Formats: sequence, C-alpha cells, structure tokens
Amino acid sequence: MTNSDEHIVREQLLALLRGGNAHMNFDQAVADFPMDRINEHPPNVEYTPWHLVEHLRIAQWDILNFIIDPEHKSPEWPKGYWPAVDAWASGAEWDRTLASFRQDLASLQELAANATQSLTADLPHAPGYTLVRELLLVADHNAYHIGELGILRQVMGAW
Repeated sequence: MTNSDEHIVREQLLALLRGGNAHMNFDQAVADFPMDRINEHPPNVEYTPWHLVEHLRIAQWDILNFIIDPEHKSPEWPKGYWPAVDAWASGAEWDRTLASFRQDLASLQELAANATQSLTADLPHAPGYTLVRELLLVADHNAYHIGELGILRQVMGAW
C-alpha cells in the first residue's frame, strides 16, 4: 500500500469511528437523553438504555485494550460484556459511561491516525489480528448498537 493509499484508508477508518456518514453518531444518539428513563426497559426488551450504552463501552474498551496491551484478558463472553440484568445506573454512572466511551473512542481514533502504526501487520501478541481489523470491528459494533439506541429512544418516546 502506498503512503497515499494508507492515508486514504486511515481517513476512512477515522470517519467510520466517528460515525455519522450513513447514520447518527454516538453523541447524537445520547444527546439530552432523559435521565429518568436511562433505567427503563423498553417494550419487549430485556435491557435498559444504560445497559446498552454500558455494553458499547465495555466492548469498545475490550477491543482497545486487546490492541494495546499484550497482557489484556477479555471479559467472559457474553456475560462480561453486559451489566447484570438488574443493574441500575445513577445519573453520575450514566455520565461516567458516556465519558469513558468517548475517551476510549478518542484513543482508537489516535491509533487509526498514527502513521507509525501499521494497519495491516499482525498485532505482535495476536497473529492473525491487525489494527485495521480491530478498528473495523469497533466501528461495526458501535454503528449497530448506536442505531439500536436510536430505535429504542423512538419506541420509548425519549427523543
């Protein structure tokens, strides 16, 4: 891949991570979310909006740490990627979840933009896994659940 091609790929990865090309981004999905509704179960859904946002945070945190820390141990799947069914968040916990998600997303964007990081070489501690693979995985997972959050807000009348 030429330097020009790699630059284009990096720009596209950053656009995917930021969201908003074909759908709302994270900040739009959580903007002005009614605090009295973050622990509400939408109709026919086993989790709350906070559970969903916390799931996004945990999964993104796991992928980021998988990339940067050879000693990282992922949570047990799937239990470790969701809060307990009866877990409840305060407003401060909601804010911490949002802030942590944003911080980890910024770290992933820094990795995508860093031209000294190979996009296609195997991660040293994970043969078969590359930076581009992991960044695409994050972008895909985030897009899926951010869209889901938007639909849940609509169903709940929480816009």
